Amino acid sequence: MTDRDRRGMLIKNSGTAPVRVSMSSRLLRLDAGEEAFVTPEEVRDPRLREALQERSVSIVRPATAAEDEVLHEQLDDQ
Repeated sequence: MTDRDRRGMLIKNSGTAPVRVSMSSRLLRLDAGEEAFVTPEEVRDPRLREALQERSVSIVRPATAAEDEVLHEQLDDQ
């Protein structure tokens, strides 16, 4: 069995109030309707998964390889 190529996701605050997701890698703050990319590792973070189950954030779509690369570069610069 081969390993899957994991990709990040574009998520969105689907509510009307700001949302904070304190993941082990970083704190994500999203205003109402705001979107952000998360890395493949962050997709598996328990706090993000909890926010997804509570429906305070929702998955819009998987990130492309280019979007994943840009996000990793941005996070490396911080």
